[in-house]
Amino acid sequence: MSLISLTRSLPFRSPLDCLAVLAALVWLTPAALAQEPATGGAPPMQVGVIEMQRQEVPRTVTLPGRAVAFEDVEIRPRVDGVVEEVVYKPGRPLKVGDPLYRIDDAAYRAAVAGDEADLAKAEANLPVVQSAYERALKLEGNNYSAAQVDAARAELEEARATLDAAQAALDYSRTQLSWTTIRSPIEGVPDVSAVSVGDLVTAAQGDALTTVTRLDPIYVDMIETSARVLSVRGQIEAGTLKLNDRLRARLVLENGRTYEGEGQLVTPGTSVATSTGTMSVRFRFDNPRRLILPGMFVRGEVSVGTVEAFLVPQRAAERDGSGTLTAFVAGADGTAHKTALTEIGSHQNSWIVEDGIEPGDRLIVDGLKSLTDGQKVQAVPATLDENGLVRDAAPATPGAPAAPAAPATPGAED
Repeated sequence: MSLISLTRSLPFRSPLDCLAVLAALVWLTPAALAQEPATGGAPPMQVGVIEMQRQEVPRTVTLPGRAVAFEDVEIRPRVDGVVEEVVYKPGRPLKVGDPLYRIDDAAYRAAVAGDEADLAKAEANLPVVQSAYERALKLEGNNYSAAQVDAARAELEEARATLDAAQAALDYSRTQLSWTTIRSPIEGVPDVSAVSVGDLVTAAQGDALTTVTRLDPIYVDMIETSARVLSVRGQIEAGTLKLNDRLRARLVLENGRTYEGEGQLVTPGTSVATSTGTMSVRFRFDNPRRLILPGMFVRGEVSVGTVEAFLVPQRAAERDGSGTLTAFVAGADGTAHKTALTEIGSHQNSWIVEDGIEPGDRLIVDGLKSLTDGQKVQAVPATLDENGLVRDAAPATPGAPAAPAAPATPGAED
C-alpha cells in the first residue's frame, strides 16, 4: 500500500494531523528498510564440461562432386545409305566390335567388285610391260635406240603405279564396305537408337545414331577452392599436417548412403576457374553394379592426412556475427569465459580446432542456452555419445542426483 493510500484511509481531524503522520512515516522508513533481511545471491549455474586434450585427428575435406563417364562415344555413320537393321538391344552391355547397325551395302559391294577388276587388269598388264622393257634394254644400240628404252622404262613405271593405285582403291572400297556394319568402338552400355530401319543416314552427319557409355569404372570430378588448396599446402609446409601415403576418397550418394570402395586420384587439377575460384580434382571409382551414373551429384570425403588438434563438439560452439567460431570454457575461478576458436575443418560431429584452447581446459558442452561471459558456473564432468550429444553427467557432489541428459535430437541446443 502506498503512503498516499494509507493517509487517505486514516481519519484525520485537520490538515495538521495529516502532515504529522506523513513526517513520522518518512522518519521511520529508513530504519524499517534497514531491518529487512538481506537477500542472498543466486547459486552458480551447473554446467557439463569435458577436458580438452590434443589428439591425432584425420584431416578430411568434404567436396561436392559430379559423376562423369569413363568413356562416352556418340555413334555416327561413316558412309551414306539406308539402315537395314538395328542389331543391338538398348541397355544390354556391349564389347568392343559388337555390331550396332547394318546399312544397305549393295553399292559398296559393286564398288569392291569394280576395283577388284581394275586390280586384276593392272596385275595382268604389268608382266607384259616388264618383258617389253627388258627386251628393249637388251637390244639397246641394235634395233632399239636410247629413246625407245626410256619409253619402255616409263611404261613399266606407269604400269607399276597403276597396279598400286588399283590396290589402294580396292582397299578403300573394302573399308567402306566394312563401314556399312557400324560397330561399337568401346565396351559399354548403348542408349536407345535415334533411327530405325529404313532411315537414310549420311557420312559424318550431325545427329548421333546412339550413344555408348562405359560405366565401370567411372570418374567423379570434385570441386575444391583454390584458397583451401593453399591452406592445406601451408599446413604441410609447416609440418602440422602429416600426409597419407595416398589420398583416400569416399562417396556419399544423394540418398545419404556411403558408397562402397575407395577412389583413386587421377589428376589434381591444373587450372582454376576465373569466375568461381575453384578447381576440379578427378577420382576414379570402380562401379561394377552401375550404381553411379554420369551426371549424378555426389559428396566426396577425401582423407588427406592427420593433424594434432582439439576436437570441439559442434553443439558446444557457435559463430558470432563476424563468423568467428566461439565456445565457453569453465575457468578455475568458477566463471565461464567465452573464447574464440581457430578451426580448420570438421570431423564427424566435431570441429577441428588448432588454437583458442589449451590442454586441460574444461569446455562447457551442457547448459549453454542462457550462459553469458563471466557468469558463475559449477562445472560437472559430462559424457558425450557417438553423435556428440550429452548423455550422462557425473553428480556434482557425492549423493547428489546426476545432471539431466540433453535431448537426443541432432543439433539441439541446451
